[in-house]
Amino acid sequence: MFYEPARQNHGLPHNPLKAIVAPRPIGWISTLTEDGIANLAPYSFFNLVSESPDIVMFSSAGLKDTARNARATGEFVCNLATLELIEAVNLTSKPIPSGESEFDLASLAQAPCRLVKPPRVAASPCALECIWIDTLDISDRHGDPTGRHVTFGEIIGVHIDERFIENGRVSTEKLHPLARNGYFDYSWVEAQRSVARPR
Repeated sequence: MFYEPARQNHGLPHNPLKAIVAPRPIGWISTLTEDGIANLAPYSFFNLVSESPDIVMFSSAGLKDTARNARATGEFVCNLATLELIEAVNLTSKPIPSGESEFDLASLAQAPCRLVKPPRVAASPCALECIWIDTLDISDRHGDPTGRHVTFGEIIGVHIDERFIENGRVSTEKLHPLARNGYFDYSWVEAQRSVARPR
């Protein structure tokens, strides 16, 4: 089959692109409201986009609480979503009033960060403390607004549970990082293969 996304419907019950561009890492982003209420939400449009400086991004449809909080306070935290936390990750995607906390909704303990004010998820084995850089309002190829917003932040602090460091390397396959596929499907890393780059 072939279809042009901007011109025609694919004819399938759900958008196939999310099943094709998969797996997508999940940014489990914690922020604080200006009133100090902890917010936590998963974003499957998330990734590390640069090193030196170390930059991450997450994208949302609509200017949601997380993006607004990050811009207003200048800080956010990326908590590693793992297989062991899949139920909590999914639960924190539930829309709740801005004055309530997803930490409470999912019965998740908070842990303090070192350099930023938003808390991290205590049960998550890794967390990235970030300073907000920019939030871009994305336009389509015609210059029309899309209602999509991409938030960028620079990583200034990294937490790693030392149980997952082996021989000087972080054991990704033991972390079981969670990723989104299409539809309501998730995947996770259980095994990996090393392939040296050609010289």
